[in-house]
Amino acid sequence: MIKKTLCFTNPAYISLRDGQLLIRIKEDSADDAETSATTMETSRPIEDIGIVVLAHRQITITSGAMAALLDNNCAVVTCDSHSMPTGLLLPLAGNSIQSERFQDQINASLPLRKQLWQQTVQYKIRNQSAILQHNTTAETGCMTEWAAAVRSGDPDNIEGRAAHYYWQHLFDFVEDFARDRSGIPPNAMLNYGYAILRAVVARALVSSGMLPTLGIHHHNRYNAYCLADDIMEPYRPYVDQLVFDLVHQYGLVEELTKEIKKQLLTIPTLDVVIDGKRSPLMVGVSQTPASLYRCFCGEQRRIAYPLL
Repeated sequence: MIKKTLCFTNPAYISLRDGQLLIRIKEDSADDAETSATTMETSRPIEDIGIVVLAHRQITITSGAMAALLDNNCAVVTCDSHSMPTGLLLPLAGNSIQSERFQDQINASLPLRKQLWQQTVQYKIRNQSAILQHNTTAETGCMTEWAAAVRSGDPDNIEGRAAHYYWQHLFDFVEDFARDRSGIPPNAMLNYGYAILRAVVARALVSSGMLPTLGIHHHNRYNAYCLADDIMEPYRPYVDQLVFDLVHQYGLVEELTKEIKKQLLTIPTLDVVIDGKRSPLMVGVSQTPASLYRCFCGEQRRIAYPLL
């Protein structure tokens, strides 16, 4: 069963009662001139929740509710004053043999990690090529050649070359567009979508007993989710497609509306195909860390990634 994503955009009080997440939300009331807000109370089974997004500064969540969410391997995303994701909270223990899996991950050889990064880049470029073919008239033969030319560890930085070509053509109708976290629209949509994707991937890594800090390629000393940033690369084009569709639906907006965020929160439910089998992204993502661990312990040599 696919886990639900809950996003709180209004003031709320979140607590725990009888194994349920008890939610009290204040909502603006346009029908009553004397009452500026109404309070709605509802509950959700903890075991049904996969991601919680706290997107308002006036949200209170009790320690008991937070502990229950983490005990059920839920990812909790916190947002800044602009309601953009800024933090991610994950459980410390997500697997019964976590220590053993950490050790296998740490002991993975450099040649193995380089080969795994090679596979990751190849799948990312192939999926980017599929997005260009579906949405633009750009020539994609070069993308196919670049994917085939990626060597172990990608010493030629073909990933960067393909990314430059990809962003140049995907949003070619946006003047001076460049992929930049603080850049012009639709960068804000991409930032929000990637943050949700990162939470989904990090949650799957912890559930599989991996250490999300220790990457196969990314190694920024200040990044607590290097492995999540590695593994999410081939999944990014799924977010790009959703953002591309949203741009054509809502235009190049500076501020993300609730409706846009609501649609970006559907990312865990997007269809992906891995080894010929279709499943929701949140379910498919769980196959990738599982296959990665089998690579670390020598049982197989390839990661299970989606292919558009």
